[in-house]
Amino acid sequence: MTSPTTTLILAVLLFHFTSTPTSTSSDSNHCGPTKNRDPQNLQPNKITVLINGFSETRIPILQSIAATYSLSPLVSSVLVLWGNPSTPPRVIDQLALNLSFSSDSISLHRNPSSSLNDRFLPRLNDISTDAVLVCDDDVEVDGASFEFAFRVWSANRERIVGVFARSHDVDMNRKEWVYTVHPDRYSIVLTKFMLLKSEYLFRYSCEGGPRMAQMRKIVDSVRNCEDILMNFVVADSTNVGPILVGAKRVRDYGDARNDEGKISLGLSGRKGEHRKNRGVCITEFHRALGRMPLRYSYDYLQNTNQ
Repeated sequence: MTSPTTTLILAVLLFHFTSTPTSTSSDSNHCGPTKNRDPQNLQPNKITVLINGFSETRIPILQSIAATYSLSPLVSSVLVLWGNPSTPPRVIDQLALNLSFSSDSISLHRNPSSSLNDRFLPRLNDISTDAVLVCDDDVEVDGASFEFAFRVWSANRERIVGVFARSHDVDMNRKEWVYTVHPDRYSIVLTKFMLLKSEYLFRYSCEGGPRMAQMRKIVDSVRNCEDILMNFVVADSTNVGPILVGAKRVRDYGDARNDEGKISLGLSGRKGEHRKNRGVCITEFHRALGRMPLRYSYDYLQNTNQ
């Protein structure tokens, strides 16, 4: 038996499944049979940084974060992925100009749609590294912690490594999955700061057949949960959970507890609705896949040199 709230959300999902077009995330331009390059040709000790951008009010922070990452010797390139199709061309042109002035390793890419799935497109012509850092435009992690996270990932290349973690759980009364935080375990790493193999971008966007296509449609329907789905993809491939690392200094400008009033809040700013929707996503991903791949992790790795 599901709750009335969950029933309503599921009804909305069903409406979107029958009324919205398929996401462009699996477009043949990105998923052609010759597009999945041999991982042996990728740089093993460098990172491509993928920064998701949408809000014009966050552009100053985005520019600062992109410039900071471009200065790291670990970073091969920084791709700013702009996902708001309503942004005026003059704003896009100015942003591209400002980014190019900051560093020639930073480039601006307009996503083919507003779908959150587009942040995981393989971008095989632009990504030449084995590792990618997927991050938001309002989260800043200090350089030493960034380097430590990459060292941890380098020793665990099949897994996701991140700084922000959450968990799935089951509500025994309602008999449904919920999205939550546990003090001693986790199963989901957020895209606020997510290190993973670039190969997983191809798996997310191009593989998995009808089941994966259905799960990407769920992401489009609720405009949420792309990070949870990526955790499903990786856990289904590895049968192990992610790895959480500590950061000496991290600033989340999208956190409602901050005092930066000029920075617009993200989806997580709507706590009640946000958490319920993400619980429904977990339930629907489980139903579509036919199994629950998420696995709990218990370790928290801290850089002892900090």
